[in-house]
Amino acid sequence: MRRELGPDDALRDDTGRMRVLLKFLLDCDPDAAWRALQSPTAFREVALPWLDFQPDGDTSFPTVWGGGEHRVRVRALGAFTVGTQAIRLDTLRPAGEAEHATRILRDSGGGTGGVLSALPHLDHRMAIAPDPAGPDADGRLRTLYRDQLIVRAGALTPLAWYTLWAFWQWRGHRLRRLAPTWAYDPPAASVTEELDEPGRTEETA
Repeated sequence: MRRELGPDDALRDDTGRMRVLLKFLLDCDPDAAWRALQSPTAFREVALPWLDFQPDGDTSFPTVWGGGEHRVRVRALGAFTVGTQAIRLDTLRPAGEAEHATRILRDSGGGTGGVLSALPHLDHRMAIAPDPAGPDADGRLRTLYRDQLIVRAGALTPLAWYTLWAFWQWRGHRLRRLAPTWAYDPPAASVTEELDEPGRTEETA
């Protein structure tokens, strides 16, 4: 199951925003995928080698993203810094009963310096749910992954969309390739506790 929008399928609403969408199955269970989404290591791995992320300042990345804001420097091809970015994570709960098993991680940050300052407001939502088909013949349950990035960059929005669409295809490829390795990650019971905001509901991405 997979649905990825191509360059001719740009979705623009009346406010000038455009969306990049991904939808496919990951070869790991939903808990492993959920842990990976909140791992700075996995965050970097899915972007390599085109982009790399480093802490902005003298700090180091935590083992697991926590609440609050995380500032990062973004390097292209490991050669030069293209700008800085703020990452602001929180979790959302789907409003519909049919999506009761879905978990959503939202990044509401954006670019803060350099070229990325043209994208000061990003809305990136990653939804994790069990494969609707259920376990396979070997009893393994895979993950339905849905990803939505809303792009707003004023007059530069179409150019930014094409660039991000191309990068998102690579990101989707890396997610599928790395997912089988996440099943071996140790559980992180504190992950959801650090990010959850009880009572928040949201439609799925």
